Amino acid sequence: MSDLTPAGRGATGVPDPATGRPARAGGAQARPGLAARQAALVDALTRGAPVPAGFDARRVEIARVALLRKRAGEVARHWPMMAAGLGPGWLPAFSAWAAARPTRGSLRDGWDLARELLARRTLPEMAAPELAVREATLRYDIGGLRPRRAPAVRRVAGSVAVQAAGRVTVFRVPERPAGRTR
Repeated sequence: MSDLTPAGRGATGVPDPATGRPARAGGAQARPGLAARQAALVDALTRGAPVPAGFDARRVEIARVALLRKRAGEVARHWPMMAAGLGPGWLPAFSAWAAARPTRGSLRDGWDLARELLARRTLPEMAAPELAVREATLRYDIGGLRPRRAPAVRRVAGSVAVQAAGRVTVFRVPERPAGRTR
């Protein structure tokens, strides 16, 4: 029996404690382990976990690649200079980075990737101002992204973003020579 039956049809008569309505026959109680199997499939699609038994590995891989491509497009909307700076290498770079990471939202995924590329010194030059602006205008913490209220200055690979009173100005500055601290 389907969970999509109209109200009153297929009901067990026992009220569901969460909704107060009669529980449906064939609901979660009738399918033990469904949530665990669904979680295993989601892990295979988003984190590269092994494909659960009963699923066609080729089809799961096709779906996983399609989801990565969609996710890369969403991140590129928020981080267009980084995507443009990586050019044809954008999709492979993003896919390699995101393959074993669940999404935290496209803005935050792009931010994490930009920070990683900066740490590896492979952030495209044209993406440095984009990262500097994000660092100056938003707070990145466990609670999520929040606008900065106080003035902020952030330097990223030759770009300096200055944020005050909600306005942001970006300056290009020469890189410091290697080994020089001041």
